[in-house]
Amino acid sequence: MALRFWKPGTAGPGSSLDRATESEGNIVSASPAGISQLSVQSQRERLPIAKHRQKLLYSVEKYGVIIVVGQTGCGKTTQLPQYLLEAGWAADGNVIACTQPRRVAATSVATRVANEVGSLLGDEVGYTIRFEDVSSKERTRILYLTDGMLFRETLIDPLLSRYSAIMIDEVHERSVYTDLLLGLLKKIRRKRPSLRLIVSSATLDANSLLNFFQSPDNPDEATIVSLEGRMYPVEVAYLNEPTSDYVRKAAEVAWNINLQQPSGDILVFLTGREEIERCLEELSEMLATLPKHAPRLLLLALHAGLSTNEQLRVFETPEKGSRRVIVSTNIAEASVTIDGIKYVVDCGFVKIRTYNPTTTLSSLATVPTSIASSTQRAGRAGRTSSGVCYRLYTMSAFESLPPATPPEITRVDMTTPILQLKSLGVDDLMKFEWVTAPPAETVLRALEGLIASGMIGEDGRLTPIGEQVSECPVEVGVARMLFRSKEFKCGQEILTIAAMTTVQDVFVIPDGAQGAIAELERRKFTAEEGDHLTLLNAYNAFTKYGGTKSWCSGHALSFRTMSRAVSIRAQLKKYMQRFNLPLESCQGDAKRLRECLVSGYWRNGARWMADGTYKSVRGNKILHVHPTSVLFTRKPRSGWVIFHEMEETKKTQIRILTEIEPDWLLDHGHVYESKGKQESMGPQFG
Repeated sequence: MALRFWKPGTAGPGSSLDRATESEGNIVSASPAGISQLSVQSQRERLPIAKHRQKLLYSVEKYGVIIVVGQTGCGKTTQLPQYLLEAGWAADGNVIACTQPRRVAATSVATRVANEVGSLLGDEVGYTIRFEDVSSKERTRILYLTDGMLFRETLIDPLLSRYSAIMIDEVHERSVYTDLLLGLLKKIRRKRPSLRLIVSSATLDANSLLNFFQSPDNPDEATIVSLEGRMYPVEVAYLNEPTSDYVRKAAEVAWNINLQQPSGDILVFLTGREEIERCLEELSEMLATLPKHAPRLLLLALHAGLSTNEQLRVFETPEKGSRRVIVSTNIAEASVTIDGIKYVVDCGFVKIRTYNPTTTLSSLATVPTSIASSTQRAGRAGRTSSGVCYRLYTMSAFESLPPATPPEITRVDMTTPILQLKSLGVDDLMKFEWVTAPPAETVLRALEGLIASGMIGEDGRLTPIGEQVSECPVEVGVARMLFRSKEFKCGQEILTIAAMTTVQDVFVIPDGAQGAIAELERRKFTAEEGDHLTLLNAYNAFTKYGGTKSWCSGHALSFRTMSRAVSIRAQLKKYMQRFNLPLESCQGDAKRLRECLVSGYWRNGARWMADGTYKSVRGNKILHVHPTSVLFTRKPRSGWVIFHEMEETKKTQIRILTEIEPDWLLDHGHVYESKGKQESMGPQFG
């Protein structure tokens, strides 16, 4: 199979992709385990950011807010916090924080920096992500954490008093909590002018952020520092014709690169875990036909569902005579730098969460990527030498892409963030300084839902239960279930279900004959009431009889996923104990348990239709059951269900369903709606 791409600037379709390979650059592998034969100090000095060290430290001394613009890979994420540490910003017990929008980045960068500093991970350099804290309150001086975790910290310490400098990294990704942090930190700096804020990005409209932070009466409030990155040229190739299956095409292109192109690792961008696993399966099946002269392939996945150790495997340098094929979500687009990548395969799509305020339903949708993201992806091939980016779409498709992905705050449910803002004392949401304001209808629906679920009173202020729920590290609906479990006397079971819905892919069902055997094993856990109780059965069996890899593989369960669920449950249990929520069992009373589930999922109700689909209670949206559900081929006895989440592919599918009685929906939220929405909600919310 030949690679059939057209490259702009060449003779046209069908021209050869052979090229001379430029010599490797000076940047060496950023393997967290061991950083090569060169000394750490010599490697640090070779990074593009090194020549800007004095300028950066001077700017931090003089200005309150420093907006740093530098290409991915120039060293800003790993080096800037170290420069601040060396300059004394962590003296007297102070901490330097660096936030990341994704936990993969927080863990991998912390591992790398701990290695460079010469400390054990969790000692002088640590990280904090949801349900995992590898840091020391006494000894950690540089802390990498997700932006959501730093935002949560403001609930306990509104002025973030233990930090001397906070770096908000990858701002161009514009996650909800990045935007909220920027607004809060602007407010905090008025009370704590000594706090230094560094805002960094690879592709950023720096002037708009400068205007956001700049103050007319204080010209020294903010400045822009631009770092020239060293990027090697990247050649871009497009498909001549659109492909109907970009996952299969990605596997074919990666295979052909290995057969035809000089040495260098391959990074493939796909949208999610299922696509990544399918692509790796296709490549695995081809391995038997690999010619002896071709490099051996080391197939690796990179996505948020992996454990920290599994994620760190992608940084390990491959053995001589082999090359890595890393199949990743857009995590590798900007948050994580993997050295050695010379070939990028870009599917042209990304999976994003979208929210419809009219139906109040959230879904995961696969959409075309943006021009900015496509450019970022291509740039990953030019880190250590010249590279090639193969785009699995036509040039005309690229030209029709949107310039940038809309900020997350404009397209997600704001219920949890608004509850947390209220907890911080931001009662007048209209006066909060948003970088980009969320749509008015999204805010209104969030407030309606919070009032309906008893989190906010009619005066727009938090209720006592709202105060407690805002501190729980889970979505409002799941937190509400945990609190209502006291009433239904099922705290043990709801705690387990809350942990199990946080993880993904509990069951491992392969294709073929093995899949049929695994399906029979899975049925041993099946509860006729639905998936939530099936997950409960799986967890209880794992903790009672299993707990080992071999037991899990014999019962179609993922040992890694189950182990993570155990860890998450232990973390959530601490919150239940803190709020004096009893951990009693419902003793097998599925009715009580299911009614408690409705108290959290009341917005996600749906009724069965004669054609086998469901119709959502809100918005009358047609929904299809995901094939992994135990209700996929069965009608619920009552004709009604609640579901955990919704995903939009070619059709809208719902995952993790449980059958319920329709009256329960009225008891737990829709009673508010049934009173009519004619009551004005406007004035008290500003």
